Amino acid sequence: MQKITIRTRARQELVDITGEIEEVIRKTGFKNGLVNIFTPHTTAAVIVNENYDPSVARDILNTLEKIVPSSGTYTHLEGNAHAHIKSSIIGSSRLIPVQDGKLQLGTWQGVFFCEFDGPRTRQVWISFLKEE
Repeated sequence: MQKITIRTRARQELVDITGEIEEVIRKTGFKNGLVNIFTPHTTAAVIVNENYDPSVARDILNTLEKIVPSSGTYTHLEGNAHAHIKSSIIGSSRLIPVQDGKLQLGTWQGVFFCEFDGPRTRQVWISFLKEE
């Protein structure tokens, strides 16, 4: 397993980590199979979505904020219940095919780390399932 560190800058943000994952794949020499991208944090998530137009990331965050407002009435004492809920809705991992050492993403797709309780220093763990 490989790990990358992400330093988020805002309370809530989407960070494009596609390049970092591609670099890990290149350095490890992994060629064909699946890559699992996982974050071990309960107030963060991982998604695959459009990384061409930055307004898509803003729209995702704005919509999640409408669905699960930061200022909602929650019982969790730390004040970040909204972040736990958003993380649970989105999910902590993604499984992506790799062929010939390249992530098999759609034309406009990228991998994003979703921060819901920042700014913080976070980790993403990358593991490989080799194709037989």
